[in-house]
Amino acid sequence: MFFSLIIPLYNRPEEIEELLSTLTKQTFKDFEVVIVEDGSTRPAKDVIARFEGVLDVHYFEKKNEGQGFARNYGFERARGTYFIVFDSDILVPSEYLSVIKEALDRERWDAFGGPDAAHESFTPIQKAISYSMTSPFTTGGIRGNKKHVGQFHPRSFNMGISREVWKKTGGYKLSRRSEDIEFSIRMINSGFKVGLVPEAFVYHKRRTSLPQFFKQIYNFGKGRIDIAQIYPRELKPVHALPALFTIGIIGLLVLNVVDILLFGDAVVLHYMVWGGNIFLLSFITLLLLHSSLKTKSLKVGLWSVVTAFTQLMAYGFGFIGNYIDRVLLRKDTSC
Repeated sequence: MFFSLIIPLYNRPEEIEELLSTLTKQTFKDFEVVIVEDGSTRPAKDVIARFEGVLDVHYFEKKNEGQGFARNYGFERARGTYFIVFDSDILVPSEYLSVIKEALDRERWDAFGGPDAAHESFTPIQKAISYSMTSPFTTGGIRGNKKHVGQFHPRSFNMGISREVWKKTGGYKLSRRSEDIEFSIRMINSGFKVGLVPEAFVYHKRRTSLPQFFKQIYNFGKGRIDIAQIYPRELKPVHALPALFTIGIIGLLVLNVVDILLFGDAVVLHYMVWGGNIFLLSFITLLLLHSSLKTKSLKVGLWSVVTAFTQLMAYGFGFIGNYIDRVLLRKDTSC
């Protein structure tokens, strides 16, 4: 078994250096690294050159077309029996490839994926973002979890496919935004055996600031509507929960203002508002306690409240906006 690790890269020379450093420590050695520079203005060629002779690394440059097509470019040049796709902003545990090989020998997956986690070196906000993306109290709880909802769909920060899957599917059909979900659905619809390897986690930095995180999750929300335009049955009630949460938060804020302006004289409204406020406060407290206990840090717990609300509302705004554009107004906003 020989693995080809496919890594698209766009203006992240610092991150790719950290990722490659972790790959030098893999206990399973039969792999190559295929890096595709996707039209970067800050290329990482000099950084990658330092790993030649230490890793079997191959570096390619191409015009910018998006991460989906950059991965396809890497697939076309890879030699492995399995292709493993990584984002550039991850760190890989030393046992990762050994765990994958053992799982493939046991399960004979055609395609697979693994979860992500926060590394001890991450900043508090990075740990909080990791928590909110994997928490049972946000939509992140269905990602990379043994008890995930429905069929597991591998995500491109940590996924693998056999060469046969690549040959039959042709790889990614979308360049950006939910390209991995579309690819996963198509693999499953083609009859391939797709599964989760819970032990094959990576440390995923994700975004390092709230504006970057908001933008990323906003596009996730938009992408879910894009996927529904291609595969209508893949739009589940659970996908609309962040949109309902967003509407609820905005509605509660408006009702609080109205209640204040009316000096609480509208009794029914007054009790509705306070009921909503108590529910919201309970949710915030639950997030704070759960994150603080899980991460063993009150600071991360406090940040987790902020990142959880950012995640839910960013996804909700993207979902609602693209639903209006694509479903109601029939606009083509796909990437």
